Parts: sequence; structure tokens; C-alpha cells
Amino acid sequence: MNISSKMVFPTVVIMLFTLVNTTYAGDVQILAADFYNNGGQTWSVNITLKHDDTGWKHFADNWRIVDNKGNILGDRVLMHPHVSEQPFTRGLGNVKIPENIKTVYIEAHDKVHGWTEKKLQIDLDQATDGHLTVTAIQ
Repeated sequence: MNISSKMVFPTVVIMLFTLVNTTYAGDVQILAADFYNNGGQTWSVNITLKHDDTGWKHFADNWRIVDNKGNILGDRVLMHPHVSEQPFTRGLGNVKIPENIKTVYIEAHDKVHGWTEKKLQIDLDQATDGHLTVTAIQ
């Protein structure tokens, strides 16, 4: 057995372990959204996410509010992993949503899988006294 064949097995094992560890966490789940109207077109938004963060290389790092054309209305960057804090909620204030927009969507992102395909739809016309809570169906 030559040196190159001795190195192949450990290299393959390390690659497989990295692949399994990286894909284990999967996509970010958007669990809930709370919208509070601060008057006019200004909203405060809290989003609850769940993601099996594994550390700095694989964690949920962003969520955003978009309209039906994909225009970004609000963007919340998450600066660190939440390995031992799941699920977690983070907020964003002063979100301007034009009055003619009645439906928005929440998207979430992680460092490995990118933006989730499964968005949470929010119908702002359902707000009561300036407040709306939407819980995702899992």
C-alpha cells in the first residue's frame, strides 16, 4: 500500500463526516410572526425561527420581509449562531410597508442552504387593533 492510498480512506471519512454534519441542520423553519402597526405604514415585526445551528459555519443568519414581487421591505441580519437557544425570536422595527401592499412574506436564510423555499404568508388585512400574529402550519 503506497502513501497516497493510505491517505484516501481518512480523507473520505472526514469528507463524509463534514457532509453529514453540514446537511443535518437543514433549512430554517419560520414558526411565527408578530406584526404591530406603529401608525400609518410603519410596523414592528418579531419573527420566531427554528434551525439546528451547529456553529459559526452553519446557522440561521437572516430573515426578511418581502412583497409578492420579491421586493425587500425589511431585513434582519442575525449575527451569531443560536445553538442552545431554539427556537428563538428576533425583532425589527420601523418597517415601512406601503398601504397598497396587503400581503407580505417572511423568508429565512442559513449559511449553508440559502433562502428557504417555504415562506410564511402574512395577510395584513387580518390585523386587529394594529396587531397580527401568524403561526406557521408545520
